[in-house]
Amino acid sequence: MYLWRKFADPHWLSAHQSILLAHSDGKLVVIARPERKRLQLEIACRSLNTARKLIEEFGGRAEKWPRDWLKRFADLHKSKPLKIGNRLLISNIGRPLASRKRLDKDRLSLLIPASAAFGTGEHTTTAMSLRFLEHLTRGWKNGWSFTDLGTGSGILALAAKRFGAGRVIGIDIDPKAISIAKANARLNKIDRVHFRLADLRDWKPKGTTAVTVANLYSELLIEVLPKLESSNWLILSGVLREQERKILRVLRRNRNEIVNVKRRGKWIAVLTKRTNH
Repeated sequence: MYLWRKFADPHWLSAHQSILLAHSDGKLVVIARPERKRLQLEIACRSLNTARKLIEEFGGRAEKWPRDWLKRFADLHKSKPLKIGNRLLISNIGRPLASRKRLDKDRLSLLIPASAAFGTGEHTTTAMSLRFLEHLTRGWKNGWSFTDLGTGSGILALAAKRFGAGRVIGIDIDPKAISIAKANARLNKIDRVHFRLADLRDWKPKGTTAVTVANLYSELLIEVLPKLESSNWLILSGVLREQERKILRVLRRNRNEIVNVKRRGKWIAVLTKRTNH
């Protein structure tokens, strides 16, 4: 396993994001740090030849990972639990708790181990989406429906279950992500979450959904947005700040009322409500 890495400014990423995602089968990781203007781009490659092609076309550098890279990654990413409102505590170490058992007074818990699938809750886009979901569904009766597009580790789908969702669907194009999401559901003793392997460009939603979360890059968000007309609420993230005006304009054009926008570092998350006019 090899890791290709490059540091780039947001303008460079915006110009090259689509082709990078195509080269990496959607597995491009973008890391933004508050103290740095440039973004850190990473792609995991199965062969040295793949990594060399990325260097030839985009620059950057590659390094070989040790055989025990997954264990080292997990050890490196052990961190303090992430608190989501007053209802949820997410940790990547320790033992999972059953859905009815509570930790830290009235908070429910999720255990999402650090793994190869993106989404332990620590990344800004994931954390903003989780907080939107927690705040939106306060006081809702159990049984509402939820769809998670680009589910990764399944963290948002599993959090929705903790918050009382009934029908929950998580979709991802990466078989490894689906496998890990299912493992995380078993680890947390959460049943009746349907994780599906699919390309969102070919995916056809069925029926009305109360909440849909899509933590995707902006070009794919815009492409699949017309398919989300049957969702009452949308939580969208994975969008860079410089793309905010464009994504909000497209959302309004597709009859979505902008309820709230969160901004953290280089990223934004948007909460919208479907309108009838």
